[in-house]
Amino acid sequence: PKICSKSEKRVNIIRFDLSDLQDGVKLISSWFAFIFPIITLKMLCEMQIEARIPVKTVKFARVLESEEAEDQVESKFTVTQTSSFLLKSGQALITFEEEKVAEQILRLAKCSVACDRAKMDVKPYALSLDPSVKFEVHIQVSKKSVRFCNAPPTLPEERMRDRLELSFSRASRGGGEVEKLEYHKDTGSGRVTFLSTGVAENLVHRGKFCADAGSDVVLDVLPLYEYQLRKFQTYSGAPSRTVLLGGIQALMDEEDLQDHLEIHFQKPSNYGGEVENIKYVPDGAQLTAFFSEDGKEKEE
Repeated sequence: PKICSKSEKRVNIIRFDLSDLQDGVKLISSWFAFIFPIITLKMLCEMQIEARIPVKTVKFARVLESEEAEDQVESKFTVTQTSSFLLKSGQALITFEEEKVAEQILRLAKCSVACDRAKMDVKPYALSLDPSVKFEVHIQVSKKSVRFCNAPPTLPEERMRDRLELSFSRASRGGGEVEKLEYHKDTGSGRVTFLSTGVAENLVHRGKFCADAGSDVVLDVLPLYEYQLRKFQTYSGAPSRTVLLGGIQALMDEEDLQDHLEIHFQKPSNYGGEVENIKYVPDGAQLTAFFSEDGKEKEE
């Protein structure tokens, strides 16, 4: 027999650990590629939150040391709604580098801005934002169980349950040894639990399963999961360095008019100061401005 040195044993252990970690990465990534869009939609319906949620790529970073159950994958997502403001035509948002400049401008009833040979009166307004929310979504996804639907009761309930269990037990159909199967003839749906992990993941990847119920029936397969919403918080506020300008007339093209506004509000003689950002919306257009927590605005 071959005798391994201590260094060779360490290498083998490291390879084994890396292999386990890579398998875990693949499992977690595959589960949440399916799970998170489903949970997000269900959560919005139940809580009646109407918001467009962009598609986000979830990147696996590391395995946390926790007492995670062997038969489920656990994860946590923090969802933060970014504060926004709808900027309409004839309006502009201007952000100064100092709060005191914004306060000075807001004390004025109007600002007379020179545009070449013409002048226009622009009215400054304090900006108020709608309340925003922040919460955590805690998810537990089963590694052994899946849900299935579209299984019409073509046979008596007991026989239908037996035929489904037999089908899910066959490796040739993509199944494995079944621990338990539940079937509800009224809805044509149920859940199946396998003895080992890996079978459920493969079935969820495929999304379909061909069962023998006297004749072949194609079932829809879905992941089995639970979730809880925690640490729900609402917050509101007003950006302290940003001023809304209204009543802007389209006396010239968009770029020139925005330059004239910026020049006017940079002058200390007009109670202005250094401008960090400005955005004017011309007639017939609108723009949504998003505000980050540090007060620096992002526009889209």
